[in-house]
Amino acid sequence: MHLFTKLLSPTDIKKRLAVPTESLPQLGFVKDQQNHYVDLLVKDSPQRVWRFRCLTRLTCNQSKPYLSSGWLDFVQTKGLQINDRVHLYKEEDEATGARYRIRVEINMFPLMGQISWVDIEQVHQ
Repeated sequence: MHLFTKLLSPTDIKKRLAVPTESLPQLGFVKDQQNHYVDLLVKDSPQRVWRFRCLTRLTCNQSKPYLSSGWLDFVQTKGLQINDRVHLYKEEDEATGARYRIRVEINMFPLMGQISWVDIEQVHQ
């Protein structure tokens, strides 16, 4: 199940990945939950499993979720940049224990004004 797609901003690259609020229930947050975080096991295209901590902070009585721990290691390892595109899916993998899958695309070849997205793993091969 597709949870969200996001173009990466400077904050997403340097500090934390802001997550759409609508994704909270699929990320394991329960209404009136005591903890303001969940740890996510996320598998990337080469089958590596990453652990991201998803936290919420209250801003104007609204939860603002974001990925913190583990996210910046992922950004650095993958060489992510501003305007790269991230897709997050809820997808169980019994072999690895991951409950989510992440896919990153970069705008590799702007052709005749057309945006051409390429999976980052194809670029790193």
